[in-house]
Amino acid sequence: MKRREFAALATLAAWPLDRIEAQVPAADPALFFARPQMTGAAFSPNGKRLAMRSRNKEGRAMLSVLDLETLTPFPLYAAESDDVQSFFWVNNERLAFTLGDLEAPVADQDAAPGLFAVNHDGKNFRQLVERQRAWLKVGGDVRNLQPWNTVPLSADTSTQGAEMWAFRVDAYDGKDYGFMRLLSLNTATGSAREVDAPLHGEHWWFDRGGRLRLAMTRHGNRSALLWRADEGSAWKTLREFDPYVDDGNLAVVGLGVDDRLYVAARQGSDKLSVWTLDPDTGKLSDQPLVRSPQYDVRAELIQREDRVLGLRFAIDGEVTQWVDADMNALQQQIDKVLPRTVNRLSVPRSGAEPWVLIESFSDVQPSVYYLFNRSTRKFTKLGAKRPDLDAKNQASMDIHWIKSRDGRDFPVWVSLPKGSAGKNLPTLVLVHGGPWVKNATWNWDAEVQYLCALGYAVVQPQFRGTQGLGAAWESAARKQWGRAMQDDVADATRWAIAQGIADPKRIAILGASYGGYSTLMGLARDPDLYRCGVAWVAVTDLDLLYGAHWSDTSDAYKRFGMPTLVGDRVKDADMLKANSPIHVAGRIRQPVLLAYGEKDVRVPVEHGRAMRKALADGGNTQVEWLTYPKEGHGWIEASTKADFWARVATFLAKHLA
Repeated sequence: MKRREFAALATLAAWPLDRIEAQVPAADPALFFARPQMTGAAFSPNGKRLAMRSRNKEGRAMLSVLDLETLTPFPLYAAESDDVQSFFWVNNERLAFTLGDLEAPVADQDAAPGLFAVNHDGKNFRQLVERQRAWLKVGGDVRNLQPWNTVPLSADTSTQGAEMWAFRVDAYDGKDYGFMRLLSLNTATGSAREVDAPLHGEHWWFDRGGRLRLAMTRHGNRSALLWRADEGSAWKTLREFDPYVDDGNLAVVGLGVDDRLYVAARQGSDKLSVWTLDPDTGKLSDQPLVRSPQYDVRAELIQREDRVLGLRFAIDGEVTQWVDADMNALQQQIDKVLPRTVNRLSVPRSGAEPWVLIESFSDVQPSVYYLFNRSTRKFTKLGAKRPDLDAKNQASMDIHWIKSRDGRDFPVWVSLPKGSAGKNLPTLVLVHGGPWVKNATWNWDAEVQYLCALGYAVVQPQFRGTQGLGAAWESAARKQWGRAMQDDVADATRWAIAQGIADPKRIAILGASYGGYSTLMGLARDPDLYRCGVAWVAVTDLDLLYGAHWSDTSDAYKRFGMPTLVGDRVKDADMLKANSPIHVAGRIRQPVLLAYGEKDVRVPVEHGRAMRKALADGGNTQVEWLTYPKEGHGWIEASTKADFWARVATFLAKHLA
């Protein structure tokens, strides 16, 4: 690893506010899936400098530091064959960061992220964690590097010292972590000391003095939230729960500098709200700080060193609720200047500097970064995630609430081709993976935008099991793969037809992972709805989820989670078989595009090979088969993305003509 010298960056204030429109045709996948330009920024604690991650002329994500007094950028670090990944300030003078190749497919990823530290002026560069992936080492390490399985947790900028938090994975079976050791790592010397913490810890929280006060543990199917009043006190259990089936009932938001513990909890409601929790009594506050009638609220705590400023969370879009009056007024001012975007404001943790970082984004605009000076009232554009894209040419997305056949309300996102009348369109039902994840929010999405640019309406049903919509909607998905979960997808499709959006004769279903599973089940269960399907890295055999010992699904999840969520392998064997695509393949007569990564350890390629054979045995001669030798569970390499999506475009054009 060596540092490289770079020419000085262009003066930031001279960057044009509107970029030249891309000359690439709108439906070229290379445009939509290109590497981003600027992907993050963070103030030093005192607000005198801003660290920025952006792509250099060689195409690598580099780290630079902007002096906010002169607005002069200094190129701090880049590598020839790696990208800067995570980065954070350790104190006002020093930063830490990790490395990785963001375009390397799974087969070519042969190094850990490591950890490095450097002063803002490029001095005192030090590697802290080695990158060679080896559990056993021969001989001594004269560089005093921590082993590769040491992972950065955060920097404690309240102390202004050289220490940062990290953890070391001391037990790992290739699928699940068994024991993690909490460390305090000195970024100046490279030495580390173990921090006294509960066994089987997975998450840790520290107070403003840098003391460990809260920990989340997991052992088997039991998790616990533990608290101690100070470093000399015994640990007290605040909550215990099953992490596989009821971990959504309480989530830690953070420890406030006001010495209050903020949590998201249901407290007798179907929806998560944000409360304060008294660790001495275990009781929640009388009223929630933030709640939504339709969505769970899992918030991020925003604070300075002297006070809590607000809570940031995502419902259908991102929202910041400020408790600080000055920040609330500032948000309103910024929103008037930038009225059609979500404007995420960040301020330094300490000091009296006037700077505000604004990350501005929407459904048609990837993130654009601005600096705002509260004293001079001037904006400076720092850069953009995708400066080659024009927001005026992107498709907007809207949310609609519909009813399932069993009377439950759930949301469906609809994106329409730019300039279309929104009626009688060829339509793609895009089913998300997971399935227990929070899916779409009001944001720019490369896949959706590309498909809209091809002329399709894109419908994204937030079927039962989708997180963020309440406990009842999540639990309604238990043992419902291919059943009620599939009904929701079909109900959303029929709703789009009834609304006049979808041409009933030109609808395709597509998705990855669970979305690929749903694609195949949709073709089998609802052949009247879908003319064709695209399924990539798709689950095809529910029993194989249990039996594929070479997958990365942990034994604990198979034992404690899947029997409740998906179905018991023995007791529910008939149900699992009846709802596995390979066993209903004979009912699929429509054209199918199947694609897999040969290095996928989440859904091994055996799922696809079994499905391909089952379709052929069932007489389906319209199957297109793709494998990518170096890819895993999803596409990383730029050439893979371009090839796959170009093939999808050709496939859809052929079968939805």
